[in-house]
Amino acid sequence: MKYRLLDICEFVSDKVDVYDNITTNNYISTENMIANKSGVTVSEKLPSIKRVNSFQHKDVLISNIRPYFQKIWFSDKKGGCSADVLVLRAKNLVVPEFLYCTLATNGFFNYMTATAKGTKMPRGDKQAIQNYEIDLPSIEVQTKIAHIIFQINSKINVNGKINDNLVQQAKALYDSMFVRNADGLWPVGILADIANITMGQSPSGTSYNEDGNGEVFFQGRGEFGDRFPTRRLYTTEPTRMAERGDVLMSVRAPVGDLNVAYERCCIGRGLGAIHSKDGAQSFLLYTMFSLHNQLNVYNGEGTVFGSINRDALNSMSITIPHKESIQQFEKVVKPMDAVIESNYSENIRLQSIRDALMSKLISGEIDVSDVNL
Repeated sequence: MKYRLLDICEFVSDKVDVYDNITTNNYISTENMIANKSGVTVSEKLPSIKRVNSFQHKDVLISNIRPYFQKIWFSDKKGGCSADVLVLRAKNLVVPEFLYCTLATNGFFNYMTATAKGTKMPRGDKQAIQNYEIDLPSIEVQTKIAHIIFQINSKINVNGKINDNLVQQAKALYDSMFVRNADGLWPVGILADIANITMGQSPSGTSYNEDGNGEVFFQGRGEFGDRFPTRRLYTTEPTRMAERGDVLMSVRAPVGDLNVAYERCCIGRGLGAIHSKDGAQSFLLYTMFSLHNQLNVYNGEGTVFGSINRDALNSMSITIPHKESIQQFEKVVKPMDAVIESNYSENIRLQSIRDALMSKLISGEIDVSDVNL
């Protein structure tokens, strides 16, 4: 039997006080939701307002801006979120985990994108979303479907946690070698001494497509993931290119957010590509992480729209360690970065399997009623 989304879940609008209840660990905005159904990360800042929308454990949170990025999260805690995040809470007819599975399908996000309002920054139409129709199997079948999908998600999450841990270890090593125990004889230079910087330039909008024609194209920070950007657009008229492994940096607000190019790609005017002059790409990446505070100045108060140009980026002050110290760091961290990329590649495959399986399970094409779990 078909049900409207409004019939099986509540669109939550309850408020919570920020000061007493919200931290960077339980505040969710479109900024710290990760594209391609990859959950959330820790927020970099708290909202300036006193009260925000609240969510509870097992609510489903969906970014209502640019729905084609497919940002969705099944909450494992209570907290607060921005007004651009929808909070859906299951009613008795539906298992919360099954509600998440249904809303994480490509079918739902295609519907949300098709009914969205606006062009430059499309927003989901709440009324249309509420009228989205869902086939509901029995509670028993819902539970089985959710169990299968959440098993795959569990493996994806494990890989993500391994990667997070490896990044923290690499940052700690960088801090130990090049910040807290820096050699006072190391010279002070600028970023241009160790890196070549390419500032992005957007191709003609008529060249954009989602069909895989031409070069992979990233417009800006909106495509960023935890480590690597999410592929969505292509261009048949590429302008400025980044090479595989280059550090991709947001050069427009928020300035300084970083990703790594998973493949050769065209970059738009919201990004810069930073490439090591001597092949020490891991050292360069963690050097860029260490420049966070310097880069954040370009997001400061009084800046109408934060941005940084090529000259300012090139001339950023850095300490340049001796070659032997950089090589020692690369020897340890480069293999760690390779594991991070390998885990990401596996997660891409798992996500593809999950999405294909989820659509078939939700539609009933694969029957699990007789499956014992």
